[in-house]
Amino acid sequence: MKMKAIRYYAPQDIRYEEVEVQEPNDNEVLVRIQAALTCGTDIKTFRRGHPVLIKKTPSGFGHEFAGIIEKVGSNVIGFKPGDRVVAANSAPCGKCFFCLKKQYNLCENLDLLNGAYAEFITIPQRIVEKNLLKIPTGLGFEQAAFAEPLANVVHGIERTNIQPGDTVGIYGIGPIGLMFARLAKLKGAKVIAAGRNPLKLQMAKEFALCDEVVDLKKYQHPEKIFSSFTEGGRGLDVAVECVGLPETWEKMFELVRKGGTVHLFGGCKSGTTVNIDTRKLHYDEIKIVSVFHHTPQYFRQALDLIADGHVDVTKLITKRMPLSMAKEALLAHESGEAIKVLLTP
Repeated sequence: MKMKAIRYYAPQDIRYEEVEVQEPNDNEVLVRIQAALTCGTDIKTFRRGHPVLIKKTPSGFGHEFAGIIEKVGSNVIGFKPGDRVVAANSAPCGKCFFCLKKQYNLCENLDLLNGAYAEFITIPQRIVEKNLLKIPTGLGFEQAAFAEPLANVVHGIERTNIQPGDTVGIYGIGPIGLMFARLAKLKGAKVIAAGRNPLKLQMAKEFALCDEVVDLKKYQHPEKIFSSFTEGGRGLDVAVECVGLPETWEKMFELVRKGGTVHLFGGCKSGTTVNIDTRKLHYDEIKIVSVFHHTPQYFRQALDLIADGHVDVTKLITKRMPLSMAKEALLAHESGEAIKVLLTP
C-alpha cells in the first residue's frame, strides 16, 4: 500500500512524495492521520537538521497528530480499527537510570516518533503501550493533536510551582508561550505576556486571557514595564523564557524579584552560552528551573485539560493547509503569519 508523505532529505529540503506504508508488526498500530500541526521544533529541524529526530535520510517528518486506527498488530490489546487516537512523539523505556528515578523525560533510550506529515503513521510498540490514547467523545482530531505540545507545557508549569496570586511574566508568545500563559492563569496567577507579533499579542488576550500584554516593539527596556505591574515594583515572582535565545535567557534575571524564579523553558542552540550576574543569582536567591520534554503522566493531563475545555486550543490554529503545502505551512509558522498551521492529508 502506498501513501503521500512529506520526506525530509536535508536542511531546507523536504519533498511531498508517494512512499510505501510501513505495515505494523504484531505489536504496532497503523493510524490514518486526520490532523497534523506545525511546530517550532519542526521549523528548527527544517532549517538546520536535528541530531535526535533525524537519524537518517530520507526520513518522515512532523510529530503532532491525531487520527483513526487503520490496523492493529495481533498482540495489541485495548485498541481496534476505527478507534480515534492521539499519540505522543516518544515513550520512555522504564528501565534505565533516569526512568528508575521517575525522570521519564530524561530516559536514556527515549523512543521517538517522526512522520506525522503523511497519510498514515505506524506507531511503535513502546508508544502503543505507554503513550497512545483514545480521543474522548466529542473532541475533534485537531484539538487532540495539541496533546503533545501541551504536555511539555504541563510539565513546565508543574515544575515551576506557581502559586495563586503570583505575578508571572511570559517572554515570547509563540504557541508554547501562549499555552504556558494560559496554564499560569489556571493556576491563579496574574499573567503578563510580552511579544512583538500583533497576531500573537491578540492571542495573549483572547486565548491565554492574560492580565497585561506588552508589545516589545514599543519598549526598549522591558524590565521597567514588567516591574510596573508588580507589587512595589519589585519584579516578577516568576519569569518564563519561551524564546530559546541566550540573550533573552540573560534578560530574565533582570525581570525577577529577590527570591523569585526564572524558568528557562525555551531551548537554545547547542553550544551557546549565557552570562549571569553571580551576585544577583546568589544574594537575591534566584531559583532557576529548566524543563525538557514530557512524560506519559503529563501527556494524559494535557489531553484531559483540552477535553475538559480548560484550554481552547483551536484558537491557536490560524491557518489550514493541505499536506502537500507543508513547506509553505512551516514558513508561515516561522514568519509569524500563523501561530499553528493545521495540515490535513
